[in-house]
Amino acid sequence: MKTLIKYFSLYGALFRTSFIADLEYRVNFLTRIATDIFWYIAQIVTFEVLFLHTPKIGDWNLEQMRVFLGVMFVVDGIYMIILSENLDQMSEKVRKGDLDLLLAKPVNSQFMISLQKASTAMIGNLLIGLSWFIYSLIQLPSFEWIRLAWLLYLIPCGLVALYAMRFFMAATAVIFARSENLQFIWFQLYRLGMRPDSMYTPWLKYFLLTALPVGVIASVPARALLEPPNFGLFAWVFILAILLVYLSHRFWKFALRFYSSASS
Repeated sequence: MKTLIKYFSLYGALFRTSFIADLEYRVNFLTRIATDIFWYIAQIVTFEVLFLHTPKIGDWNLEQMRVFLGVMFVVDGIYMIILSENLDQMSEKVRKGDLDLLLAKPVNSQFMISLQKASTAMIGNLLIGLSWFIYSLIQLPSFEWIRLAWLLYLIPCGLVALYAMRFFMAATAVIFARSENLQFIWFQLYRLGMRPDSMYTPWLKYFLLTALPVGVIASVPARALLEPPNFGLFAWVFILAILLVYLSHRFWKFALRFYSSASS
């Protein structure tokens, strides 16, 4: 428990430092928010147009699809705030020797390289995503608001799984030094999770919930709000998150065996 409190306290300090640093460049702060607003609009317009030509996509109608988009915006917003910038820049940190400094610190190196900086500009994007999410729920007829409690369990599990998968790809930079093509592959795979799993064929849907579990990021939390609870699936999401974090830590230890210090 003391170790957990120490890491929460450390991340709080890192978050405050990141917020102060981001406010030094306020135009860039606002520009990043505006850029993601256009991305949100593009996602919404895409599905709104598709539903002009069909009453359903997979199992969901327009109102349900709006809920899925709301969940996706919220999960993506949290991910962008906490993790995205750190993992996207891991390859650059390895090449420039910044990893040497992190490895020398008396704290878990995986923790530091994953959470060193928060993208506080994305807080505005998260608030916009939450607004759309609440709007989409209001549009549902007779929605049971108690179902929101499932998100307190499923969204953290989905974020942990997302982190572990992204970390696997980012950590390859320690072994290969340059792994931009692998990062490009990750972004294409991540896009599969940004679409409802019901639109995929059964075998691909199963694949996206097991071997390449990007389907747990937004589709499973959305299903908890829109469909009867699938307790077996919810238990699997928890087991998967624990398993992936463990494997990511083991892979990090393995990758560091190949690391040659930039100062050597």
